[in-house]
Amino acid sequence: MKLSSSKKNILIAGFQHETNTFGATNAAFEDFVMADSWPGLLMGDDVITGTKGTTLPLAGFVAAASQDPTINVIPIIWCAAEPSAQVTDHAYEKIAGIICDGITKTLNLATDDIDGIYLDLHGAMVTETYDDGEGELLRRIRLITGDDLPISISLDSHANLTQAIVDHASSITIFRSYPHLDMAETGGRAFEALKPLLDGQKRHMAWRQSPYLIPLPDQFSGAEPMVSLYQDLAQYDNAPSSWCEFATGFPAADIHDAGPAILAQAASRDDAESMAEEMFQSLLDAESQFKSVLFPPDDAVARAISSHAATNTPVVIADVEDNAGAGSPSDTTGLLRALMDAKANNVLLGMMNDPEVARLAHVTGVGGIIDTPLGGKAFEGDPPIDHQFEVIALSDGQFAFSGEMYRGFHADAGLSALIKPVGYDISIAISSKRCQCLDQAIFTHLGQDPKKAGIIVVKSTVHFRADFDAIAPIVINASANGLTPCRLADAPFANLRQGLRLGPMGPAFTP
Repeated sequence: MKLSSSKKNILIAGFQHETNTFGATNAAFEDFVMADSWPGLLMGDDVITGTKGTTLPLAGFVAAASQDPTINVIPIIWCAAEPSAQVTDHAYEKIAGIICDGITKTLNLATDDIDGIYLDLHGAMVTETYDDGEGELLRRIRLITGDDLPISISLDSHANLTQAIVDHASSITIFRSYPHLDMAETGGRAFEALKPLLDGQKRHMAWRQSPYLIPLPDQFSGAEPMVSLYQDLAQYDNAPSSWCEFATGFPAADIHDAGPAILAQAASRDDAESMAEEMFQSLLDAESQFKSVLFPPDDAVARAISSHAATNTPVVIADVEDNAGAGSPSDTTGLLRALMDAKANNVLLGMMNDPEVARLAHVTGVGGIIDTPLGGKAFEGDPPIDHQFEVIALSDGQFAFSGEMYRGFHADAGLSALIKPVGYDISIAISSKRCQCLDQAIFTHLGQDPKKAGIIVVKSTVHFRADFDAIAPIVINASANGLTPCRLADAPFANLRQGLRLGPMGPAFTP
């Protein structure tokens, strides 16, 4: 798209990564180029066409902007990589450079005709050099644009807010649900928040950092005290004049600014400070109400078997610490081993990322037997399952998500397969690319009906609830060996703020 002399021109870009500093592998530039659960890297007009109809924040921003005849959007780039350890310096510098060069070139064309910028960011990006990838990107952009050009950003609810993000953004909107069912809506709110700034209005921000971390399973927006916290948040909603946001934080990023934060935005500094302080008090009051319960694998399996026998409905076991969507390898074997030890029946488990096994399954074919170690390859301390497996179904890994959260997306999980350990009634979905099990299509595209399962093991922390809660009313959170820390008091943190509590009512961090 081109500059318009009769409309207000808004440059748009997206650069998304959720960084788990405990993860096994870094995010290289190729990981941002590669399509997986989300589209691969998009440039220019492909940013619009390649995200249209999806639930991405950028798609929501563009949809809202398209309803305003006075607005012209100019896309630069959009990209994302599956959560992992740090973004490599090469990847960060290349993508940040594309964004900054795009802004510079457009400004050089016609300085007076650039009215604003929108950025679709995550808020928990850590690079090999920078603990605050988004804050550094915004700092570089401000060196190009100066302080006055309005910049609106949208962030994931797991954002770790920093002073740099707050200082350099003109307006900030943050997801208000986990599972993230309001991604596009948040992008739409980012447009509405930007519009008054395009007309010269000013807005002040105030923020407060939480004295305690919230484990990812406890950030589920459908349970207390998160339900009440979001209800409190809504009381301040007078957007686009003033409103509050709640960043729940990403505790798997071991950085100084990790953790929840309250952000208020208003026309006056006093109003922003007052709103932030009131909402912050709600966050403090909620600390004692969090009741995190994680069961060891054997206990989780026993409870699932008993619950299914009592209800005759599917029971979900969430393998919360091996979630690809939070930067884990998605190949740990603790729960699978517990299921086999218990001789559990009618089990679906997914997705386990093991390219070697997936390739061998395709070579062997449906009905064949493969004899190879499964999983447990990403890090020491989690041994593979050494067993024979029958190949039940094969897939190229290309399928459409069917649930609400990823509606409009087409997955590319690489060569995939459904296998069963010989002698066990456990069906395992295997992928060649990490893919969080947040959608029933992961199983249905391999010929399985989750509604008919007894136990469904999902390598996911909370997002699965958007598509599985309707068929499985009982959810058991399991703490198996994984690289997404959910028992925060036991995690090997090294860089947090002095005194930050490792979980609600947890011990204080000491370097």
